[in-house]
Amino acid sequence: MHPNWEILVEHLRAELQAYGGLLQLFTEQQDNLLRGDPDAVLSYAHEIEAQVRVTSELRERREQSVRFFAESHGQPADSTLRPLLPLFSEEVRPLLSALIDEVNHLIRRVRRGARRNHEILSRAVQIHQETLRTLRPAAFSKTYSHHGEVSISTAQPAWQAAG
Repeated sequence: MHPNWEILVEHLRAELQAYGGLLQLFTEQQDNLLRGDPDAVLSYAHEIEAQVRVTSELRERREQSVRFFAESHGQPADSTLRPLLPLFSEEVRPLLSALIDEVNHLIRRVRRGARRNHEILSRAVQIHQETLRTLRPAAFSKTYSHHGEVSISTAQPAWQAAG
């Protein structure tokens, strides 16, 4: 049983580092959003996508290890790690529990950061659209989609070259 818990600890630590990196990227992206640096925001969007892929792969590895551990101990393959803790030695349980708690905590923080950045971006787009509609109201028309949502489209290019 000893190597199984060591592998799980390695996977949890790697996942923890990946979520920490993702949280850092969201924080840096937000800083650039607030500074109004669209090139940096776009650059961070690409970095975030790459980090999400890495994090997802690490989560899958950890889930595979948990499945293997559960099955090798006669538990359902879809068991999560926390209910399996009693199957580990008493010395290992606090470490695993702390790592589980920290991963879950970082997941919540990453979700908050993603939601916050999305809200800032959405608000910036909304303000931009309102500004353009104020400057050129005839260039925009409101229609409804087949889902009943308001859709704003441009009837002509918003800006044309003079002359």
